[in-house]
Amino acid sequence: MRAIWKGAVSFGLVSVPVKLYSATESHDVSFRQVHAKDGGRIKYQRVCSIDGEEVAYADIAKGYETEDGEMVILTDDDLAELPLTSSREIAVEKFVPSDQIDPMLFEKSYYLEPEAVGAKPYALLRQALLDADRMAVVTVALRQRTTVAVLRVRGDVIVLQTMMWPDEIRQPDFTIDTGEIKDAEVKMAHMLVETLAGDFNADDFEDGYAAAVDAVVKAKIEGGEVKRTPTSTKTGGEVVDLLAALQRSVDAAKTARGEAPAEPEKAEKKPAKKTPAKKKAPAKKKAS
Repeated sequence: MRAIWKGAVSFGLVSVPVKLYSATESHDVSFRQVHAKDGGRIKYQRVCSIDGEEVAYADIAKGYETEDGEMVILTDDDLAELPLTSSREIAVEKFVPSDQIDPMLFEKSYYLEPEAVGAKPYALLRQALLDADRMAVVTVALRQRTTVAVLRVRGDVIVLQTMMWPDEIRQPDFTIDTGEIKDAEVKMAHMLVETLAGDFNADDFEDGYAAAVDAVVKAKIEGGEVKRTPTSTKTGGEVVDLLAALQRSVDAAKTARGEAPAEPEKAEKKPAKKTPAKKKAPAKKKAS
């Protein structure tokens, strides 16, 4: 893994220098939009919704849309005045009981690795969090924006999990009419829960969709159902295509200099050099 951030965890007068690593990665299946006829990728243009003209990247600005649908253009000077920070500190604000934080607030997870000089205080903080069954609520600046996060223990490692702001959690705007719930129905529900009770093991589950897509793609490749485009991912056929392309390039260069392209028989002299190597293999077998 590659560290994406370096800083220090500070609580009280203690400072623990750490490195930050992304703890998760997405394996979601993604498709490209292509032309069904030849497999060419679909390109998109930056077109203004008002005049219908294509807009150069240099003419694109940041806009904030109001609730009324009006657009406020923000200039570079406006953005420069925003309260950004480049602090390298993970400041512990308080230690709270683990069950007080709604999991819906959790956003992205990172592993914290201590620098060599911070290994002991790192271990002490990790043990203290475990023994107290608490999480550390912290503030940290990532990508120049200050956010709230928590430190919690996962195995032998301290994990930093960024959190969403409270107003980013939507409240349900619907009501549920349950009607009358009978005691017998509740008892049956309890029996069902007990029947399916068990311990959670993430390895018990797999992404069946991704595996199915992979199987379909492999079957199509083996069946020759592949569209060759200039941007195709290189496969085993690369060698033949590359040699042909190189030969065409050499011929074109010779033609430009007024020289004749290589004759077919001359091009075949190269494999002739490999003939002695082929004869050596049987000789070794006889010796053994």
